[in-house]
Amino acid sequence: MRRPIVYLVGAGPGDPSLISVRGQRYLSAADVVVYDHLVHARLLRSARPDAERIEVGAAAPEPLEQEAISILLAEKAREGKIVVRLKWGDPFVFDDGGKEALFLHEQGVPFEVVPGIPAGVGAPCYAGVPVTYPAGGDTLTFVRGHEDEGDAMPDVDWARLAALDGTIVCYAGARQLPGIIAALLSHGRPHDEPAVLIYNGTLADQQTLQGTLGEIAVTTKRPQHRIPAILVVGRVAAFREHLRWFDSRPLFGRRIVVTRSREQAEELIEMLEELGAQAIETPAIRILPPENLEAVDRAIAEADTFDWIIFTSANGVDFFMRRLLDRGGDVRDLRGVKLCTIGPSTAERLLEHGIRVDVMPSEYRAEAVVDVLREREDLQGKRILLPRADIAREVLAEQLRAAGAEVVEVAAYRTVPERGDRQADDDIYRMLLERQIDVVTFTSASTVRNFVKMLGEDPAADLLATTTIASIGPVTAEAAQQLGIHTTIMPAQYTVAALVQAIVDHFTPSQEP
Repeated sequence: MRRPIVYLVGAGPGDPSLISVRGQRYLSAADVVVYDHLVHARLLRSARPDAERIEVGAAAPEPLEQEAISILLAEKAREGKIVVRLKWGDPFVFDDGGKEALFLHEQGVPFEVVPGIPAGVGAPCYAGVPVTYPAGGDTLTFVRGHEDEGDAMPDVDWARLAALDGTIVCYAGARQLPGIIAALLSHGRPHDEPAVLIYNGTLADQQTLQGTLGEIAVTTKRPQHRIPAILVVGRVAAFREHLRWFDSRPLFGRRIVVTRSREQAEELIEMLEELGAQAIETPAIRILPPENLEAVDRAIAEADTFDWIIFTSANGVDFFMRRLLDRGGDVRDLRGVKLCTIGPSTAERLLEHGIRVDVMPSEYRAEAVVDVLREREDLQGKRILLPRADIAREVLAEQLRAAGAEVVEVAAYRTVPERGDRQADDDIYRMLLERQIDVVTFTSASTVRNFVKMLGEDPAADLLATTTIASIGPVTAEAAQQLGIHTTIMPAQYTVAALVQAIVDHFTPSQEP
C-alpha cells in the first residue's frame, strides 16, 4: 500500500553507482525527487520518467533557503506524494538532513533516512587512502568546511586537533584550504607528515595531489581549482603509492564522447567508465517506432510464410518483437522460420526473448550473410524478411535478390536526429575546439551524420581532425570518411565490447622493445 512519505536518501560522494540498493529502490518509486546540485545527473534517470524533479541548493536555477526546502518536502508529502530528498554524501554527515528530518517530525510527516557514503570516506577510498589503519593512529577526525566561496575557518580547537595521533579528514572550500593547513602546521602538525588533496572525488575527473603537508601548503597558496576538496592528513596518506586503483585504470582521465542514442548508450558508458574514462554523453540520434506500422504488421501476420528472417541489429529485434507482442502474438508465431543475425549482440537480444538463432556469420557484412545462407541452402525462390531501420543500406537486400531470393524489407524502427540541449552542443564544440576531447565514438552511420549536423557541416571535419575517431565498423567508418572524417580506431569485431577494447589498446603503450 502506497503512503505519503519523505525518504532522505544519501546519494554518495559522486559516482552514481555508489547509492545503496535501498536508496535506489526508493528513488525508482518516487513521485517527486528533490535533489542537491552535486548529485550526478545520471542517477536521476533511475527516477520514473513522470516523476517531478526539483533541484535545490546554492547552484540550482532558483536556489531555496533551508527552511523553504523543508517546507517543500512537507507540502509534497501532504499532497499524497512519495518524496525522495536526494542528498550528496550522507544526509546526517555535514549536511542539513538532520534539520529536514526534525522539521518533518514536528510537522507529523512520515520520513525515513537512508544512509549514503560520506565524501570523507568515499573520496579517500577512490584515491587509494584508507582513512584508518592499525598503525595509522587511534583517532579519525572529520572537520567540517564549506562548499561556498567563503574563507571562514571551521570553529575548531586547532591545538587539540593537531595533537591527536591519527587521521584528519577536512571538507574544505578552495579559499579555506590555505588557512586550514596553516593552522594545522602552526599548532604542531609536522611539515613532513603525509597528506593528500582530492578534487572531484569518485568521479572520472578526480584529481589527487599527494605530498607532505608542507608541500600541499605551498600548492594551495597557488590553487589550480576553485572547487571544494577533501584533505586527508596522517600516516595513512602514504598508502596511496601502494593502494591507488581508481586513477591507475587504462582509460583514466580520457574524455570520450558517446554519440549513441540515449536508450542504448548505457552499456558503452558503463564499459568506458569501468576502465576510468569520463564518458561524455552526446546522443546524436533517437530510435523510434516507424511512423506507419502497416508494413511491419503485415510482415508479422505473414511470419510463417517466410523461410528466413534476418535481423541486422539489436534495434530491429527489439522493435519487431515488441510489435509482435503488442499485436497479441508471441515467439510461437516464428516457429518454422529460420533466423539469421548480424553480430553477437543481435543474437543475444533474440536470446533474451527465448529464441536461438540458426545462423550468425563470422563477419558482420552483407557479403558474408549471403555466403553463409547459400552454404545452408539454395536461395532461389526463398522468402526472406528484413526488419530494419528506415534508412538502412540496400546492399544486403540487393545481394539476396541477386542470389534469387524474394526479399521483403520493412521498417521496424526509424532513427531521427536527437534534439539536443543547445548549451550541451556548444560545450562539445568548445571542448573539441580546445582539444579537450580524447576520443569521439560512432556506432552507426546515423550517429556520424547527425553528430556532424550538430557541430555544423562546415567546421565538423576540422574540429574532429583534432581528436581520435573510433568507429564500430567499416560501414560507420565509410560514412565518416564521406564527410571528411578519418577513423583511427576500428575493432576487428564490430561490437561495443570490441570497440572499447580497441580504444584501450590504442592508448596502452606498446611493450615491444
